[in-house]
Amino acid sequence: MKVLITGAAGKIGSVLRTGLAGSYELIRLTDIAPLAPAGPGEECIVADISDSSVMEGLCTGVDCIVHLAGISEEPTSWEEVLPNNIVGTYNVFEAARHSNVRRVVYASSNHVVGFYRRVYTIGTKEPLRPDGVYALSKCFGEALGRLYADKHGLGVACLRIGSFRERPEDRRQLATWLSYRDCVQLVRRCIDAPDFHFLILYGVSDNRDSFWRNEDAVRIGYAPEDSADRFRLDPEAEFPPEDPIAARLHGGAYCLMGLSGDPSVPD
Repeated sequence: MKVLITGAAGKIGSVLRTGLAGSYELIRLTDIAPLAPAGPGEECIVADISDSSVMEGLCTGVDCIVHLAGISEEPTSWEEVLPNNIVGTYNVFEAARHSNVRRVVYASSNHVVGFYRRVYTIGTKEPLRPDGVYALSKCFGEALGRLYADKHGLGVACLRIGSFRERPEDRRQLATWLSYRDCVQLVRRCIDAPDFHFLILYGVSDNRDSFWRNEDAVRIGYAPEDSADRFRLDPEAEFPPEDPIAARLHGGAYCLMGLSGDPSVPD
């Protein structure tokens, strides 16, 4: 098994690099930012995946791509999103098709369903309700993955990443937290699982008040080992109250960024 990780210099990429080290014949790491020198079984390539020819070269001999690269927060403009999250993601799937890569693990976001109210626990079949242009770009990536699975036979797993932190940092994250250990397990399960067509999974730990049902987790054997619940008992984990509008919605503060409509309308 040879694995390519895009966005490998980022927070998730760095944790995966450590957590997956030595697990595969080759882990090829790429990012537009500098990478630490390659260790045993690694290749490190500084590259811009918005260049389709570069992306084609990165896929040579690869069995699975873990696609993390892109803008990972709500940007100030659409122009920031377009080359990174739209063009770059298209290049990844198209290069995978041309290079006979059999599987892509795509880092989506929980914010693709951010405008659902927290009174609803949702799974993966409900319509998308993005809470900003960052989330919109992740909706594009999920749709692209569906297309390449259906039209070109690529195995695709879309991971709706929750709050990837060392520990929860606010009240919302008691529901959305994804621990480092569980993130590594989730990605490993997606890489190693028997053949699948198209899956959507929530990247979330075993939190009591999770907003989401992880319906496809059993298909790949994902069983989170951590829970945000233990931080409720931590006397140092006293979080300030959320904005009352943000506290109604899955996406929290992301729903308020650029908001100009009536926040009471989404049901």
